[in-house]
Amino acid sequence: VLAAGRDLAGLSMIVTAGGTREPIDPVRYIGNHSSGKMGFAIASAAARRGAAVTLVSTVPYLADEPGVDVVEVDTAGEMARAVWGRAAESDVVVMAAAVADFRPVNPADHKIKRSRDGIPTVEFEATEDVLAGVVAMEERPIVVGFAAEAGDLEDAERKAKDKGVDLLVANDIARPGSGFGSDTNEVTVIDADGSSESWELMPKDEVADKLLDRIRDLNA
Repeated sequence: VLAAGRDLAGLSMIVTAGGTREPIDPVRYIGNHSSGKMGFAIASAAARRGAAVTLVSTVPYLADEPGVDVVEVDTAGEMARAVWGRAAESDVVVMAAAVADFRPVNPADHKIKRSRDGIPTVEFEATEDVLAGVVAMEERPIVVGFAAEAGDLEDAERKAKDKGVDLLVANDIARPGSGFGSDTNEVTVIDADGSSESWELMPKDEVADKLLDRIRDLNA
């Protein structure tokens, strides 16, 4: 009776959440609209089901869930170091965060002021690919990626194969109820072999539990 609902006991899991913030200067940054809600739902549900969870998040985790150890980060580089430093000792990594693909090369150490000389130019470079770094590990955990698309999900199917993940969760942020900040999500889950399953619109808590069922089965 006491073990009921604790089917992930003994599993160690990293979950990422939120959108990274890449500084332009001390005031401004390049970011996105990710709220962290999907990652939070996964972390909370996993902990309730008995997993030991490390949540690497760019936004405050407001829940007080026993079993969730929170690591706060801001940038893609910080998230990469936090995840890579823990992934080898974890059974599962769920990359639900929206990680920036690019960052300013030389962030200013002072606020960039409006100038008569015109609009300043910002040069970008690629950020660390956090997901690829985990997949490349010699003894890697189960890896679940997320892909937020706008429109066609064909890109997500290609990413699932190219990234080498065990599962890829794709959602169309242009669809009602599936955008950033919503409490619901409508996703397509793509397996490593390319097969996929579409889930109807449902609360993110329910998406989290269904995804954890898939992860549990992969770990069996």
